[in-house]
Amino acid sequence: MNPWLLAGVVAVVAVGVVVKRLAGEPLNARDLFAPPLVLVGIGAWALKDARGLGAADYVWVAAGLLLGVSLGVVRGMTIHVFEKEGVLWQRYTARTFAVLVGSALISIGFAMLASRMGMHPQARPTQLSIGVGFLGEALAVGARGLTSGIPFAPERKR
Repeated sequence: MNPWLLAGVVAVVAVGVVVKRLAGEPLNARDLFAPPLVLVGIGAWALKDARGLGAADYVWVAAGLLLGVSLGVVRGMTIHVFEKEGVLWQRYTARTFAVLVGSALISIGFAMLASRMGMHPQARPTQLSIGVGFLGEALAVGARGLTSGIPFAPERKR
């Protein structure tokens, strides 16, 4: 697949998720976990096809994954989870965006350090980075939803 087309698709998905969550949306498991898992899958696929990666590259990948999930969990803790119409809803807050900006700066700094230390460019798929951040967010929000005692929203009928 054309890398520019893939980047465009990822950008559209990420922006769509953010816009929906800014407005507030019912919280259901599929909408919470599907986008990050799709992005992680695309990123893992890109990483699988990368050539010339060494052990050090995989250490940097693992560190980046841990950092991304951790930053996502912090972001997920800032999301407003509440009851509406008898089910869970979620909405991004101003703090969510502040953490998002801080997370982006930390991630950029990490990527620059990794690059300076010799990490292969193909070992840094953007889709994987975005996906693990959203996955960390989903884990934090999902855990908060489970402990709330309020049911998750049902799947929407298509």
